[in-house]
Amino acid sequence: MPADGPLVVAVVGPTASGKSEVALRIAETVGAEVVSADAMQLYRGMDIGTAKLPPEQRRGIAHHQIDVLDVTDEATIARYQREARESIDDIRGRGLPVVVAGGSGLYVRAALDHLDIPPTDPDVRGRLEARAQESGAAATFAELSERDPAAAQAIGRHNVRRLVRALEVIEITGRPFSASMPERRHLHPTVMVGLRPPRALLDSRIDERVQQMWRDGLLDEVRSLVPQGIRSGRTASRALGYAQALAEIDGTMTEAAAQAQTSQLSRRYARRQESWFRPDPRISWFDPSDPSGTEDALAHVTGAVADNG
Repeated sequence: MPADGPLVVAVVGPTASGKSEVALRIAETVGAEVVSADAMQLYRGMDIGTAKLPPEQRRGIAHHQIDVLDVTDEATIARYQREARESIDDIRGRGLPVVVAGGSGLYVRAALDHLDIPPTDPDVRGRLEARAQESGAAATFAELSERDPAAAQAIGRHNVRRLVRALEVIEITGRPFSASMPERRHLHPTVMVGLRPPRALLDSRIDERVQQMWRDGLLDEVRSLVPQGIRSGRTASRALGYAQALAEIDGTMTEAAAQAQTSQLSRRYARRQESWFRPDPRISWFDPSDPSGTEDALAHVTGAVADNG
C-alpha cells in the first residue's frame, strides 16, 4: 500500500446519467466499497423515488451512507461530511479503494475536499427562510449579491435554499460565505470520473425514470412513509417526486400533473448539477451512452489505481 493509502474514485454527474452502474463496475474491477453522495438516499424507506439500488442488485459490494436517516431527520452537510469521511477512512484503513458516487455536488466535495462547514442556527435560518418565501428568489439573490457578490455568483439566482444558507452564515459568523466555500484540493489521492450523456438522451432518461417510479409503486411507498412522519420531514418532504406524490395523495395534483412536474424539476436539477461539476478541472468526462464510454472510464480508473501503487 502506498504511504498515503488507497485511491478514492469519485463518480459524478447529473441525475439519470448512469452513476450507480458505473460505480458498481469500477468497484468490482478495483475491489472497492461504495460511499453514496446522494442526499436523498440517506433516508430509510425512500427507495423508488431516489433510484436507490436494492441490496440484491449491489453485487455483494458494501455501500455506505445509504439508509442512515429517518424521514423526520434533516439532512445536513456537516453531519454527512463527518460520517462520510469516517466511512472513507474506515475503508481505506482496511486497505481498500473507495468509490464515492453521487450527484449532490456539495456532498461530493464535503466528502473529498478541504471544506470547513460553517455553523448553523435554526432561529436565524427560519427567519431568513420566511423572509425569502415572502420576498421571492430575486430579492434574496439581490440581498446576497450586495453582501457577498462572489457567493451569489457561485450559487446562482434560483437556488433559494443555498442563498438563504449563505445569508445565514454571514449573519452568524460576520464573514463572507464565499470564504468558507470549498477548495478544489482533495484530502486523499483521488481520481474523478464524470458522466455526461447527450442532453436529449438525458432528458429522455429522466422522463422514463419518472414514469417508471410511478409504475414501480412510488405512491404506495410515500403512503407508507406518511405514518413515519414524512410530511414533517424538512428535507424528505421536499424531495423530487416525493413532494409531487404527496400532492397527488392529497388530491391537489393529478397523476399526470405530478409526473410532469417531477420530470420538469428533475431536468432543471440535472442542469444545475452539470453547472456545478462542469468547472472542476479535476474531472475526466465520459459519455456512458457511447459503446466505449464506460470501458474508457474503467480504463482511466484502473490506470490511476496502478499509478497510485
